[in-house]
Amino acid sequence: MIRSLMLGMFATLLAAMPAAAQKRIALTFDDAPRARGPFLTPDERTERLIAGLRKAKVRQAAFFVVPGNLAAPDGAGGERRIAAYVKAGHVIANHSFSHPALKSMIADAYLADIDRASGWLMGRKGLRPWFRFPFLDEGGSDKAKRDAVRAGLTARKLSNGYVTVDGSDWNIEGLTAEARNAGKPIDMAALRDLYVETHVESAEFADALARKALGRQPVQVMLLHETDLAAYWIADLVAGLRKKGWEIVTADVAYRDPIAKAQPDTPSAQGNRLEAMAWEKGVPAPRWYDRNTLSIATPLYRQRVLHEAQ
Repeated sequence: MIRSLMLGMFATLLAAMPAAAQKRIALTFDDAPRARGPFLTPDERTERLIAGLRKAKVRQAAFFVVPGNLAAPDGAGGERRIAAYVKAGHVIANHSFSHPALKSMIADAYLADIDRASGWLMGRKGLRPWFRFPFLDEGGSDKAKRDAVRAGLTARKLSNGYVTVDGSDWNIEGLTAEARNAGKPIDMAALRDLYVETHVESAEFADALARKALGRQPVQVMLLHETDLAAYWIADLVAGLRKKGWEIVTADVAYRDPIAKAQPDTPSAQGNRLEAMAWEKGVPAPRWYDRNTLSIATPLYRQRVLHEAQ
C-alpha cells in the first residue's frame, strides 16, 4: 500500500516536471573532395575521417560535394573517396560545381553551376536533395538575386542545406598549413584542444541564441570541412559535444526541423540560418560566435598553438 502510494506520488512529480531539454546536432562537411592538407594525403584523410566517425558512433554525417575539385592536382581518386563515405553510411549533397560566391555572379550563371554539379551527382548512392551555398553567401544585400536563386532551387526541388553552428574550422586549418609550410613548431595537443573547444563552444552559443530567437531548441547543423584536423579529432569533438549534453543525429533528422522551411528576410543574406532568424526577430547582437571573427580567432591560434607572444 505504502509502496504503491509512493510510486504514485513519484509519477505525479515526474509529470509536473518540465520536459528534458533537447540538444541535438548533425555533423556536415563541406568541399569534398578537398586537396592535400598540412599533414595527410586525401586518401589518408578519408580513411581517418571514416574511422573517427565510426569510433564516435556517428551513424550519418553529410558531405557537401564540389565536383569541380576532381580536376585539381590532388583530385585523382576523389570520386572513390566520396563513394567510400557513402559506403560507410554517410550521405552526399550539392555544394556547387566550382564553389563560386553568389555576389560575384548573376543568378542564371550561378544556377547553371548548381546544375552542373547536379549532373555529376545524379544517380549516385546516398544523394540528398540539399544545396549548400558556398561561403554561406545567399545573395548579400541583393534581394532580387537572393529571391531568384531561392526560386531556382525550388524549381529544381533542392532545399537549402543551411548551417546553424559554425566555428570557422577552415581558418584553423589554413593557419596550420601556413605554420607547417613556414617550418614553425606546432603544439599538436594545443591544436586539438583549440579545435574541439571552438566547435563545442560554437554549438553552445547556437543553443543559447536559438532559445532567445525561437523560444525552443531546433536541431542544429554544424558546419565542418573535410580537413586533416577533422580526420584527426572528429571523435574528440563528438566526445566534447556529448559531455555538454548533445545528441548527435543525422542530417536527415536535422533538415526535417521546422526552421528548414524558413525564408529569413534580413538586410543581408549571408551567414547561418539561426543568425538570420535571430536578426529578423530583432535579437540584439551578438548573433555570431565570436571566434568566427578572424581578428579574434587568429591571435588566439597564434598564442595557444604556436606559443607566439601577442
